[in-house]
Amino acid sequence: MAKVLIVGAGGVGNVVAHKCAQLPDVFTSIVLASRTLSRCEKIAKDVAELQGRQIETAQVDADDVEQMTGLLRRVKPNVVINVALPYQDLHIMDACLAAGVPYIDTANYEPKEIAKFEYKWQWAYQDRFRDANLLALLGSGFDPGVTNVYCAYAQKHLFDTIETIDILDCNGGDHGHAFATNFNPEINIREITQRGRYWENDNWVETDPLSICQDYDFPGVGTRKAYLLYHEELESLVKNIRGLRRIRFWMTFGEQYLTHLRVLQNVGMTRIDPVDFQGNKIVPVEFLKALLPDPASLGAGYTGKTSIGCEITGTKAGKPRKVFIYNVCDHAECWKEVRAQAVSYTTGVPAMIGALMVATSKWSGSGVFNIEQFDPDPFMDALNRYGLPWEIRES
Repeated sequence: MAKVLIVGAGGVGNVVAHKCAQLPDVFTSIVLASRTLSRCEKIAKDVAELQGRQIETAQVDADDVEQMTGLLRRVKPNVVINVALPYQDLHIMDACLAAGVPYIDTANYEPKEIAKFEYKWQWAYQDRFRDANLLALLGSGFDPGVTNVYCAYAQKHLFDTIETIDILDCNGGDHGHAFATNFNPEINIREITQRGRYWENDNWVETDPLSICQDYDFPGVGTRKAYLLYHEELESLVKNIRGLRRIRFWMTFGEQYLTHLRVLQNVGMTRIDPVDFQGNKIVPVEFLKALLPDPASLGAGYTGKTSIGCEITGTKAGKPRKVFIYNVCDHAECWKEVRAQAVSYTTGVPAMIGALMVATSKWSGSGVFNIEQFDPDPFMDALNRYGLPWEIRES
């Protein structure tokens, strides 16, 4: 039995709260905290209505380590699930160390002033968490997260040697808006507009943003154009998948989305540096975020499905093998279950499962770990049980 503290009350935090509430025998007490208390209270009301559970709420500024530490010492959780902004990861890790609480997140730390994926800042906490006899689990979302576990499962069960991995992420849904992002607009746009990067033959290869694409047949969705991006799980999988020769990450975008993005870039609205406006300093992408729909509001009426997985090649028993391990998730079904769209759902469910692994001691250790470093089997079983069933397509 465990008490869990969820930090962040956006679309993903909403899903995590609902999914934790569905496991009363494990998560006996749930606290949801955010800078904006009203968002927590709205989620708590929905959880009571849909799951029949009462959860506590709290206000906290996750950028304030002292305030965050005070909340942890008051609540005394067995685990913290960080689904706040990536900028806040290190502050929450500092608070967990100060209060002696295990830490879980879904996305790596990103400095606010630099659009960059890199684990070095969090990996630097290895000795501090090890010496404190605490576990920090990084990247327990879908990508990173489930995709990493797919790779670990393939390494354990499906291949003797893995040679290539292509992580493919498709949202084939329709939210009805001319332009909107499925998670935090600021983070989403920073991710897409930076240079692409992939790993091949022991080297990182950089590409211009969205300059490489391919058509791919996504189960449950059909053929879509996928663009090569850089994503943080590549950095850890390169270290943890033996014999790997190449790994890439791909994501689909519609032409309407890309047209809007190009226009916004051309007029400077995706800039992350402050500009002067009528005597005030504003960051254009932050202003744009205020104009766009809240991702948490997209669920009602969202149709279609997501299809996300790993296409892996290698050898088994001396013969070439190629598999696609994947999940298909329906936006409308997610809304019925937890009042969320599928992009939030596919991130929130694995965050809950990561906490489940820690709370039930399926996974344990001292230090900072990426999710693929643990036994994939209990996590893969939990995916099937708690809403993200996986399948394997062999070709």
